[in-house]
Amino acid sequence: MNLLDAIHQFFDHYLPHLKGAGHQTIASYRDAFTLLLPFAATYHHVPIQHLQVEHLSFDAIVAFLNHIEDQRLNSPRTRNQRLAAIKSFAKMIALIYPDQKNVAQAIRNIPQKRAQKKLIGYLTPDEILKVFQSVDLKQPGGFRDYAILHLLPDSGARAGEIAALKLDYFDPDHNTLAILGKGNRYRQIRLLPKTVELITLYLDRYRTTPRPLYQNSLFINQRGQALTRHGIHRMCKKYLAMALPEKRLKTLSPVHSFRHSCAMNMLARGKDLTEIKNRLGHEKLETTMGYLRLDLHAKADLQKTFIEFAASRIAFDKKVEALIDWEAKEETLAWLDTL
Repeated sequence: MNLLDAIHQFFDHYLPHLKGAGHQTIASYRDAFTLLLPFAATYHHVPIQHLQVEHLSFDAIVAFLNHIEDQRLNSPRTRNQRLAAIKSFAKMIALIYPDQKNVAQAIRNIPQKRAQKKLIGYLTPDEILKVFQSVDLKQPGGFRDYAILHLLPDSGARAGEIAALKLDYFDPDHNTLAILGKGNRYRQIRLLPKTVELITLYLDRYRTTPRPLYQNSLFINQRGQALTRHGIHRMCKKYLAMALPEKRLKTLSPVHSFRHSCAMNMLARGKDLTEIKNRLGHEKLETTMGYLRLDLHAKADLQKTFIEFAASRIAFDKKVEALIDWEAKEETLAWLDTL
C-alpha cells in the first residue's frame, strides 16, 4: 500500500483523534517523517510519492537512524526520539492494516540505543532567592516575571503549561490552579498563599491589556498577546544569567531547573513520590523516581529561609513593598505636576 496514504491517516486521524496526542508530540513526529521520507526515497531509488509501506524495512530504518546520527550529528537521545515516532506509526499500521503486520513488527523490534542520561540540574534555595532578587519590578513586565518566577518552583509546571494557562484555571478563593499538561490531561494543584497573592496582584494592577484573541490568557506579553513558552524560556534564561555564575548555566535548563527544584523541595519536606508525580504531571512513576538518585545530603540541606520566604505573604516581601511605595511616590509627584 502507498506510504503517503498511511502517513496522512497517521497524522490526520490516528494521532489527534484515536491516540489523543498533543500538538508538540505531533510536531515532533512530523519532523521525524520530514527527514525519513527523502532518505527512504533515496535509499530505494524511487520518488517519494511512489514509496510503499513495505519500503520501511528493518534495514532501511536502521540505515536512516545511523544516517541522522552520523551525518546530521544527532545525539542518541534524538535518534531514539525519531525511532519512537516511527514505532508509533508502525503500531498504527499493525492496528489498521493487519496485512502489513510483518513490516510493522519488524520496525517495533528495533531496539533503542543506550543513551547517557542527563544530570538533573536544579536550583538550591539560596539560588532561587537570588533569582527573585534579580527582578526589577519597576521595569515593564517586571511584576509579571516576578509572579511567574514564584509560580515555577511552586507549581513545578513546564514552560508550555505556564504559557497555556487561562484566567479561569486560576482560583484564588481556593488557592488552586488547573494545569493542562501533556496528552491534554488536566491536573489541579494547590498553590502557596504568596504565589496566589502575587498572581492576584498581577491580574489586578500589572497585566498588560490583551488583544481580543488573548482576553482569556493568564500571562500577557508587552504586545498584548499570550506569553509563549519560548518567551518564558528567554525570561528564565535572562534572570538566571543575572543572578548566577555563568558556569551554572551550562548544566541548567532555564525552566526545568525550577521544575526540578519543586520536586527536590517536596522530597525534602517528606512528600511521597506519588504526590510529586501528580504535581509535576509525570505519566509514569519511574520518571519521578529519578529524583531519588540525587544526593541525600543536598536534600537535607534545604534552607529554612527559603521555605519561610515561599510560605510568607507578600506583605512581608520587601521588593513588593518597595514597588508599592515607589508607585505611590510617582503618583504623588504626577499629581503635584498638575497643580
